[in-house]
Amino acid sequence: MIRPADMTGSGVRVALAQMAPSSSRDESMQRAVTAIEEAAARQARLVILPELFLSPYFCQKEDAALFSLAEPVPGPATLELEGVSKRLGVSIVASLFEKRAPGLYHNTAAVIDPDRGYLGKYRKMHIPDDPLYSEKFYFAPGDLGFKVFETADLRVGVLICWDQWYPEAARLTALMGADLLVYPTAIGWHPYEKESHGKAQHAAWETMQRSHAVANGCFVAAVNRFGFEPTEQGGAHPSGIEFWGQSFLAGPDGVIRSKAPVDEAAVLVVVVNVADIAEQRHGWPFFRDRRIDAYGALTRRFVDQGEP
Repeated sequence: MIRPADMTGSGVRVALAQMAPSSSRDESMQRAVTAIEEAAARQARLVILPELFLSPYFCQKEDAALFSLAEPVPGPATLELEGVSKRLGVSIVASLFEKRAPGLYHNTAAVIDPDRGYLGKYRKMHIPDDPLYSEKFYFAPGDLGFKVFETADLRVGVLICWDQWYPEAARLTALMGADLLVYPTAIGWHPYEKESHGKAQHAAWETMQRSHAVANGCFVAAVNRFGFEPTEQGGAHPSGIEFWGQSFLAGPDGVIRSKAPVDEAAVLVVVVNVADIAEQRHGWPFFRDRRIDAYGALTRRFVDQGEP
């Protein structure tokens, strides 16, 4: 289901394309293109796709055969999306499984512009290793640093999923001048934990990203997939992840401007007015009051008591 426009008014229209990928790469790409077309028809200028949108979330298990899903960045997917971007006049953030060299892979987001084509990429810096999230098996940590991309309308800071739990990543990207922090995401519930922990887990995820918006006085968008993806096909009670959807965009005040449903496709189109950033930062001047002379210990793994 495609939702109607969520906001009207002046500013830049940003689209969050919540989707469920197919087991077919071509079908997944077509679903993404259809969402981008819908966003463009509603005057969006930037479209953000979910994390690893070209396939089911393969990191639920460790299987070397799945490295075959990776491709160079730039490569076939970015080339196809460049054509879509140019045809529709929209910028695109696309999260891809990057093959850098045999045995060396990254979780990477490419940024594509309708006039300048492929602008560059961000490689996910923080790599999780949790039950059903075996990303360290597949991805090397990013080595390009934090990145901000100049699209035609917005300065877009790109981060990816697990990065969203780290205020340092959001802060550094915002300090580079990002108007909007975007988090392509694949996050959900383990079915056996949903009843006991599900509400708290989702609330923590949402609260964390809203706090990035408040602390940095900028817009934040989290774009998730939805639906249940089993670890293995078949079985009476398959294990897997129930991705919780609920993609959202928050303003510089932390207020959610629009949110997608839990269990269906949606294209949210939200107006981002850059003037809101200055207004928020004038009222809450956190950048002004930062004690940059006192934060050196942040480069330590842990501050042990008694250390010099």
